[in-house]
Amino acid sequence: MPKTGVFFSPAVKGKDWPVIGDKFRNFPEVMADVLKNPNVALYSPKPVDEKLLFKVHTANVVMDLKSAWYYEGAVYSVGGCVEALERICRGEIVNAIVFNVAAGHHAGPSYAWGGTYVSCAGPMIVDAREKFGVERFAIIDTDSHHGDGDRAMFKGDPNVLHVCFCSRNASENSGTKIDVDVGWSTTDSDYLKLVEREFKPRVLDFKPYAIIHFFGHDTCEGDYGSRGLTPNFYLDLARLVKSIAEECCGGRYIIITGGGARRDVAEYIFPNIIRILAE
Repeated sequence: MPKTGVFFSPAVKGKDWPVIGDKFRNFPEVMADVLKNPNVALYSPKPVDEKLLFKVHTANVVMDLKSAWYYEGAVYSVGGCVEALERICRGEIVNAIVFNVAAGHHAGPSYAWGGTYVSCAGPMIVDAREKFGVERFAIIDTDSHHGDGDRAMFKGDPNVLHVCFCSRNASENSGTKIDVDVGWSTTDSDYLKLVEREFKPRVLDFKPYAIIHFFGHDTCEGDYGSRGLTPNFYLDLARLVKSIAEECCGGRYIIITGGGARRDVAEYIFPNIIRILAE
């Protein structure tokens, strides 16, 4: 049985996606070696069921998405997120990475912007709760920008811990919604120390069923949200959060690719992150 699921649809390549561009142009080819690992399985997801979108978004958000040129990429991306969590709930895999375009952390119940025009976390959590009866989830967001959509999506939900590493310090909803200021210029080691200090104890205490990670690399030096981090930082980050997941929730851990337009960074980090997940 494979340990790690890789959810990649051909629909996420070949177009100049909002904000991130066509950074997956050379995928899945650049993953060829790691996909030979018997602990890794490649899945081609189906589009998300539209009924799920209406459960988390207003009709205006869904209809705007359906009329947009990036609709196909977005719904296949969210479909991959939903399928990844379902397969984890069924015990078919332990962890996963989902390749994602035009969807993510800036999509709230009634709005969507910033290159992410439909929620990833909302549909996958609603689906898992309805089908498998699992309630508690932790979301870690290490994109450069604040995950306002996910925050709005789970506002007042005590069963979702949302820890966002961005540009402010704040605590809301009885400490289940946390913002951590990482600084506009930081180092790999300082950022990792913040994750150790601000995420690890909270998630160990929270005891979620799974950790969902909105994994931007826009924080990399030379990218549009640069915070001065190096490409190797993202390997260390994945290794760290994976170890936390193994300690608090049986290793159940889903990475959703987030911001970042540097194709060279994407092609370096994601095959290596799959290796780390499959170890």
